[in-house]
Amino acid sequence: MQLHILTPEKAIFNDDVDEVILITTDGVIGVLPHHAPIVSQIAPGVMLIKKYGMTTPLAVYGGFVAVQNNMVSLLANYAARVEDLELANVEEAKERAEKLMQEKQTNEDYILASAELQKAIMQIRAIKKYRHN
Repeated sequence: MQLHILTPEKAIFNDDVDEVILITTDGVIGVLPHHAPIVSQIAPGVMLIKKYGMTTPLAVYGGFVAVQNNMVSLLANYAARVEDLELANVEEAKERAEKLMQEKQTNEDYILASAELQKAIMQIRAIKKYRHN
């Protein structure tokens, strides 16, 4: 089955896969070839892409997934391979977000900083769980 992952910045992944496991707002779902059609909102977390016995973890934040006709289309606010994440950079982003939340300039700034904090926490957890070095 085909997997397409797009973010506002770029296409992250476009290839045939054997299985996709991801977290939606309704729970964890596994998608195999010929899966029933679904549309769901993505929850922050790690998506696992399985192909030829190999598993590739991706940190995913926000967006939607649609499954139909042997194709999985994921439109995410953010997605990155866990192997491409740098722990030091993610920890700095977490600290910046925490500082912005404490400053509470406007409600909108607080909401944006809170979202950035959630994304950074998810990335840190993904690195610690899936990084093999």
